[in-house]
Amino acid sequence: MGGVNAAGRTSGHQAFRRTVIDALTDDDQQHLLLGLAALMGLGSHRDGRWHDATGQAISPSQLADQCREQILDHTLIRRIEDPRFNDDGLPANRRASLELGNELVFRIRRRQLPERLPGTWQVRELDRHTLEVTVPPGDLDVMLPETRPALVRAAGQLPSGFDPSRHYRSVHHPRGLSMSIFAASDCLGSSGLTWETLRDRLDPDEVAVYAGNSIGQLDDEGWGGLLKSFVSGNRATSKQMPLGYGQMPADFLNAYVLGSVGGTGAVLGACASFLYNLRLGCEDIRSGQRRAVMVGTSDAPVTPEIIEGFRAMGALADDDSLKALDALELLTDADYQRACRPFARNCGFTIAEASQFILLLDDALALEVGAEILGSVPGVFVNADGWKRSISAPGIGNYITLGKATSLVRDMLGEKALKERTFLHAHGTSTPKNRVTESHVFDLIAQAHGIENWPVVAVKAFVGHSQGSAAGDQLTSALGSFAHGLLPGIPTLNAVADDVHADRLHFSRTPQAFDADAAFINAKGFGGNNATGVVLSPAVTERLLTQRHGEAALAAWRERREAIREASKAYLDRADHGHYEARYRFGEGVLEGPELDVSADSIRIPGYARPVSLAVDNPFGRLEE
Repeated sequence: MGGVNAAGRTSGHQAFRRTVIDALTDDDQQHLLLGLAALMGLGSHRDGRWHDATGQAISPSQLADQCREQILDHTLIRRIEDPRFNDDGLPANRRASLELGNELVFRIRRRQLPERLPGTWQVRELDRHTLEVTVPPGDLDVMLPETRPALVRAAGQLPSGFDPSRHYRSVHHPRGLSMSIFAASDCLGSSGLTWETLRDRLDPDEVAVYAGNSIGQLDDEGWGGLLKSFVSGNRATSKQMPLGYGQMPADFLNAYVLGSVGGTGAVLGACASFLYNLRLGCEDIRSGQRRAVMVGTSDAPVTPEIIEGFRAMGALADDDSLKALDALELLTDADYQRACRPFARNCGFTIAEASQFILLLDDALALEVGAEILGSVPGVFVNADGWKRSISAPGIGNYITLGKATSLVRDMLGEKALKERTFLHAHGTSTPKNRVTESHVFDLIAQAHGIENWPVVAVKAFVGHSQGSAAGDQLTSALGSFAHGLLPGIPTLNAVADDVHADRLHFSRTPQAFDADAAFINAKGFGGNNATGVVLSPAVTERLLTQRHGEAALAAWRERREAIREASKAYLDRADHGHYEARYRFGEGVLEGPELDVSADSIRIPGYARPVSLAVDNPFGRLEE
């Protein structure tokens, strides 16, 4: 796994550890703080020593202590740091009609004058560059520049000081795509596997990438800048249109990170997008069509326009609602950090940015290459809501998805494991409707299986709602729980709201020790995009692998795994010291067709060890000639 969100880097469970920092030992806290200091530019490691932001050598403990408050205050949900959201307000324009009592005379540079002018305007040339324009009395329609106060000032932002585009040769890439490059590179590095070595074991068509996001790239470098180019007076660029597409994270991985010619695509399903893509990867592997699949999402929606769109829906926790919730006249930084309150009295979700990627391998391949197994995904279930009054209102599909997921775990691991050793990673958006409807889903399914005290985790309390990447935040957090034996608490849950169906659920404000066999990753998206994924712990996965492949195969895998673990540890050590290895291969190994060796049964591609087999399954029968 690899990526980045408001809690930090995904690999090495850095982001997870940030959400349970109070439960870590002093040494583990120091290790975490040093890694985040490097990520945020608060410290650096070179020549075997740590240095502070001024370049002075400093001991690890001193640097951790020195940066602790800055790190805690500038990770997770907090006041939006984009300067456009400060007290000066968001730049905007207001339409106005001026009544001119006298003629208006102004000077303007030639290139700034519109091509088509009203017939009553008179233009006189003053020199090669300057014109004088005379507008007669009457009505004049104009756009007056203004600033509008930001109505929403809280978001889950990447840690302050971290910019993924600085770690590779980014040329005006939208932020979400820069995050994709960093996240996928982090995933490969932390795996300990060499991508070319893994790829050379496979038919190139046995690899797939399923990655995208929920709303495309809507910042100025993508469709955001394109769609407002006319009214903003800026020119559209040749990159904005193509780079805005929602499937572009997959396209970037194929073209610049993996060089993959295998399966590709993205399914966009609002907040369930990550699970939709995970489902594609799992089904491809179960069918035998693919053996290695990169799955992910990357969303960067912390922009004025997207925030205003969600605010206009009444979906966001805006400043006025937060003030009313706590009877406050003024919001402080601490209040913004508490903006997201799943299953408590709340007023809306908190938008966030994140990019999450995981590498799926079929079980035989994982054993062959000695891969470190962080967990396994036996199923992802998707169902719609059926008839609805409002497209954004919750419906009934989530009862089906969670019902199927729990039935699968009961069948695989037994009733006792389902009741006592599973936990729920709730969608937990912090909206009043979600707290009622999602808890009711959990309650009915718990009742059906006789579950009395089901632990509920809601990671959005820390990192916010990253739209299509939300379930990726949940899944990677669940993998952290397996590794550390801890469930993150919900620190903003002062009290469970009265309308939450909590009788069979267990909520905690603080991290809890828990020995889990499986987690349920739940998503309830706009439009009725419901999905629930099952992720099994590494220990349970090893037991299932032993049952299928035998103890001898597992023993051989453990031997091969040692070298992979060493490579992974080396990468994580470098990353924790701030030395990242963004993999961006622009213009390398480009092929256009004439280089291929094509036969009736296969295609050989220069640079790929094995040919692409053209044999296809034909379930339709054959007509005799």
